[in-house]
Amino acid sequence: MAGSRLELIDPIEGAVLLVGAGPGDLAEFDPARTTVVQGFRPAHDSALAQGFRVQTAVNGRADAAVVFLPRARAEARARVAAAAAALEEGAALWIDGQKTNGVDAMLRELRGLAPVDQVQSRAHGKIFRVTVPGGDWLPPDWKGAERTVDGGFVTAPGVFSADGPDPASVALAACLPDRLPTRMVDLGAGWGWLSAQVLKHPGVEVLHLVEADHAALDCAKANVTDPRAQFHWADATTFRLPEPVNGVVMNPPFHEGRAADPHLGARFIRAAAGLLTGAGRLWMVANRHLPYEAALSELFADVQEIGGDNRFKVITATGAGRPKRR
Repeated sequence: MAGSRLELIDPIEGAVLLVGAGPGDLAEFDPARTTVVQGFRPAHDSALAQGFRVQTAVNGRADAAVVFLPRARAEARARVAAAAAALEEGAALWIDGQKTNGVDAMLRELRGLAPVDQVQSRAHGKIFRVTVPGGDWLPPDWKGAERTVDGGFVTAPGVFSADGPDPASVALAACLPDRLPTRMVDLGAGWGWLSAQVLKHPGVEVLHLVEADHAALDCAKANVTDPRAQFHWADATTFRLPEPVNGVVMNPPFHEGRAADPHLGARFIRAAAGLLTGAGRLWMVANRHLPYEAALSELFADVQEIGGDNRFKVITATGAGRPKRR
């Protein structure tokens, strides 16, 4: 790494906006004059614990900003546009990103739109400065507007499966029984497609939608207007309710960044077991290659594969708290 971030951003003065900063990005910044924009609940709470002001979206003005690029191109553009809108003409807008997150493409795009300098390589990425021009200098399609996909559902840039229902969730929905339990949880509900399908089944009296991505949960609130739905902006892996439920559905993520992490799905399975009554039932879908059977058998008495194809497996489990006998 070519020096610390603050050595490269020389100097940032006044109120600083950090858009998309994670827990490892904050050590070099002064909490007294720094606002973090972070909609992912665990990272949001980590920044709060470190003494930073935290917002889920850009709100207000700043003297300078740093945008940390995500993987999704549309979300990256939206972050840049939101940060730029908070800055005056001539202010410094720094872009910090990994090559795998498209920092080189972003550098090329911004060079065609505004003055760019201070380009520095850092580890596997780059950081560079954009001097904010006057006027409306970014293309309109950078603003990150919501979109409507098949079925009339609203999604937003950067949310999982923003182009339409995830095929794994479609496979899971097809395997649900006609009648579902009264008290249900959708762990990692995303923008609400699977929850909308659950609520079409008789039997459901309440459905808790649990989602860590604030933007996705906002979409879910627009997509699922049934009064039986309750929304929780929370980390699904640690989510708890005062009383147990008798049904959980989930299509757990299996990536942290670009690397596959089966342990993430295993944490979802543990959370589901902690939410269910002993007679309650879990329905989940996973990519065929992911080794979740050991975690399921450790936490549930009865585990069965009930559907899927060469890409996905749909699994049901019951008997939470009564591990399967080996």
